[in-house]
Amino acid sequence: MTEKNVRIGVIGGMGPAASALFYRMTVEHTKALRDQEHLDMLLFSHATMPDRTEALLGGRRAELLKLLLADARMLENCGADAIAIPCNTSHALADEIRAGISIPLIDMVTETALECAARLADRPARVAVLATDGTVRAGLYGRALESHGIEPWLPPGALQSLVMQLIYDGVKRGGRVDYADFRTIERALARAGCDAALLACTELSVLREAFNLPAFYIDALLTLVKRVIRFAGKEYI
Repeated sequence: MTEKNVRIGVIGGMGPAASALFYRMTVEHTKALRDQEHLDMLLFSHATMPDRTEALLGGRRAELLKLLLADARMLENCGADAIAIPCNTSHALADEIRAGISIPLIDMVTETALECAARLADRPARVAVLATDGTVRAGLYGRALESHGIEPWLPPGALQSLVMQLIYDGVKRGGRVDYADFRTIERALARAGCDAALLACTELSVLREAFNLPAFYIDALLTLVKRVIRFAGKEYI
């Protein structure tokens, strides 16, 4: 346990439903019998942040970095002891953000790759990466998984389009999501011989909750929750 109350600064709003889930899961997974045993958190929901995939693929990387770095510094100045960003695609800029602040960034991608390695340590593994086009093209999870000897598998063409549809039409725009779409994805993953599927977009984490997806799906958002709780010196349950 830490000797002082650790404050976690959270850059949220990307998207809002995922950030709300992040906070709820943090509360639910912290061992606490009273309010005062929960985490101290500084929550900034920056919903007007430019779409991360559009920014990275559309030549607006510098603008996105400027905004994320400003948010991180603001939270640091407000007393945060570490920064968490419940948005996978934003971690394409993790190195630059980390270099621009003097407190730790709890790296969602690095921690999730470690979680995959721990869960699949007993065999050679192939893990499907279900993510936005921005995350996929940045190669974030591909490199991270390969560093642990795990083979990343990326959905081809039409299947990646279906993943994007679930993320943008299903969660971000509040549209109807058909579980049959997940079944389509699952069948493709089975044919590809995947040992697990990584939910590498926080909107997919929202759908994991909605559909009570099985343990085959490794949730990057839940991994971030676990690491945040432990960084703050609390017990994860």
